[in-house]
Amino acid sequence: MSFPDLNPVTDDFVAKLRVDLPPKTFGELSPRYVEEIRKRYTGIGGVLLKPALTAEVAAIVAACGREKIGIVPYGGGTGLVAGQLMPEGPDPVILSLERMNNLRAVHPAENVLIVEAGMVLADVQAAADAAGRLFALSLASEGTCQIGGNLSTNAGGVSVLRFGNTRDLCLGLEAVLPDGSIWHGLKRLRKDNTGYDLRNLLIGAEGSLGIITAAALKMMPKPDEYHTAYLSVRSPQAALDLLAEAQIQLAGSVSAFELIDRRGLEFLTEKLPQVRLPMPLGPPWMVLLDLGSMMADGMAARLERFLVWATEKELVDDGLIAQNQTQRREFWAVRETIPEANRLIGAVYSHDISVPVGDIPAFIAQGEALAKRFPDLRLNCFGHLGDGNLHYNFFPPKGRKREEYDDIREDIKDAVYQLVSSFGGSISAEHGIGRMKIADLQAFGDPAKIAAMRAIKMALDPNGIMNPGAVVPR
Repeated sequence: MSFPDLNPVTDDFVAKLRVDLPPKTFGELSPRYVEEIRKRYTGIGGVLLKPALTAEVAAIVAACGREKIGIVPYGGGTGLVAGQLMPEGPDPVILSLERMNNLRAVHPAENVLIVEAGMVLADVQAAADAAGRLFALSLASEGTCQIGGNLSTNAGGVSVLRFGNTRDLCLGLEAVLPDGSIWHGLKRLRKDNTGYDLRNLLIGAEGSLGIITAAALKMMPKPDEYHTAYLSVRSPQAALDLLAEAQIQLAGSVSAFELIDRRGLEFLTEKLPQVRLPMPLGPPWMVLLDLGSMMADGMAARLERFLVWATEKELVDDGLIAQNQTQRREFWAVRETIPEANRLIGAVYSHDISVPVGDIPAFIAQGEALAKRFPDLRLNCFGHLGDGNLHYNFFPPKGRKREEYDDIREDIKDAVYQLVSSFGGSISAEHGIGRMKIADLQAFGDPAKIAAMRAIKMALDPNGIMNPGAVVPR
């Protein structure tokens, strides 16, 4: 991808910045900032800048606008679609908000938390907990990812079924726009019907329309009780039927409903044997059901009655209910370490897709037929059944390396995306577009939407300096 309208970072440009910015703003451009976790992409950069104040971010963006120098925003570096690095083009500014990690305010009576964009998600959760509240976003990478990146990618995670995506947990934003102006949208209002919704435009834009510097986030009352069950089910259809009935019998309490393929458990046994499996390997499908009750109302007894019903209906063959928080954490450790086991195996191709919830069993059945076109590969299908998001990944046989199958990667991807498209699904459920899926967006996206995205990008960022090459097809 070429960037004829952009200029590289030069020594003269850096020297000008040093006049206006504190010395601590200038960081060492270590490999951390130009590599992604799966080692498929390597980025470039001319200078690493780590501002501590919104005014400093504004000064950097304004300077880049004047000189037509690209800016690559960098959060926790956990993105999986190359949105946080630029593999080619004129050397950009890499802008990290890691020093902007302050808790600005807590409003318990309003259930609102105001934080800066560089705050690690686990620290946001801890701040809410200290206020006697819950911040519901939960991801496997929460000890590393930053809330600004979560907002910029509209991260999903395991609690979307009950609490929604990151977008649904945000009331207001403070952001620096491409001309260097600061949008003071950090409001705590539940209603603000004053024209275009810039908040929702910036959320999910992956830094292509501006730099989020702070956010007003929604907190919730902390559940009085948590209950977690680890269940073997006969099929994806049985899991779907179980979910539908859980939302009736356990109404208002179902926080997460995760579908786990036996293959993922085999990968854990192969690469992370220290992770304790609650039950021996055996059934092809497992479900992790998580409940949170806002009042001690006999939820444990209701869960037990529900599982008795599910067993009688032959939806569940076996299961365990966590007896304490330690066991609950062990159950969740299984689900949350599957992505790490996948990384250690090395995926030939990973898909983050979504289809309508009711179509998941049919999609999985047709996907298994599709996988037979690549008989040497191992398929691991798992994900958030409650919101229709599956991670549909292909791996080499045991003892082989993913690089041996690079010649068929595109064939696998196109076959899966064609199937997703036939179900009216999405080629990116929660990871974003980044740079990796630009061509896929053009191939499978709605033309009218892409045209509107280009028009918005051109209107707000006419110089094309914000995360060049990401999200919006050039």
